[in-house]
Amino acid sequence: MPDGVEPLIKLALAVPPRVTRKEEKKSEPFLDLLGEAGIRAWKASASAFDFMKKAYRSFVRFIRGKAVLRKSDVLWEIQEAGVNALPIVSLICFMVGLIVAFVGSIQLKMFGAQIYVASLVAIAVTRVMGAIMAGVIMAGRTGASYAATLGSMQVNEEIDALKTMGVSPFDFLVLPRVLALSLMMPLLIVYADLMGILGGAFVGILMLGLSPDDYFRMTLNSLTMRNVLIGIVHGAVYGVIISLCGCYRGVTCGRNASAVGFATTSAVVDSIVFMTVATAVLTVIFSVCGV
Repeated sequence: MPDGVEPLIKLALAVPPRVTRKEEKKSEPFLDLLGEAGIRAWKASASAFDFMKKAYRSFVRFIRGKAVLRKSDVLWEIQEAGVNALPIVSLICFMVGLIVAFVGSIQLKMFGAQIYVASLVAIAVTRVMGAIMAGVIMAGRTGASYAATLGSMQVNEEIDALKTMGVSPFDFLVLPRVLALSLMMPLLIVYADLMGILGGAFVGILMLGLSPDDYFRMTLNSLTMRNVLIGIVHGAVYGVIISLCGCYRGVTCGRNASAVGFATTSAVVDSIVFMTVATAVLTVIFSVCGV
């Protein structure tokens, strides 16, 4: 054996074996895990309430005309959250109306009541289904975009730069997005309702053999301003929820690339969860009020 090899072998044997993470990890007591989960939940709740407080103060400054934001930013966000979202909203809501009409027609044809497909689609889409589908679309599209954009700014320390210059990130970054989506969601809901009704008309006219006059006459007879307004109220609430969830996850994002991905995913999940809770609460409120 060469002279230089023996010292290398001794050095290799002197190094302790490497312990993997799986071996290092020991089972922790249940109470420890429960306590850690409680602490994380408390910190997350405190962070969320602090964000809500700052967002509320920013909105109050906007009402008083003291908020530092540019009109061009608001108009740009309105275009992004409104006009640019029309293609995907059109496709999804048209297909939802088509599916509702097709599934409903299977049962209604058994009783020779195909004409009531128009009533089924009109009531279901305008009252809540159109709002929910548009909300899910905007959560995956716009809410994720807010989280990714603000998260990238957090990673690049652009938000810290705004604070250094004395500019409130909530006035300059969060407020335009919340205003834009809150204003555009009710309009998108009305558009989603229209596309859902057209999807139902596609089934009723082309597959069930109903005349356009009969179908749309039944639709107008079934539509009520109450159902339309309920859908619009859902849309306004969804707009606030989606924008706040997206901005919150973006502003509180970590300072690495993986944190941006986590913030984007969390924004979509949070938006859908809180939208579901809001839908349940609004449904109970409307039922109690007899609406």
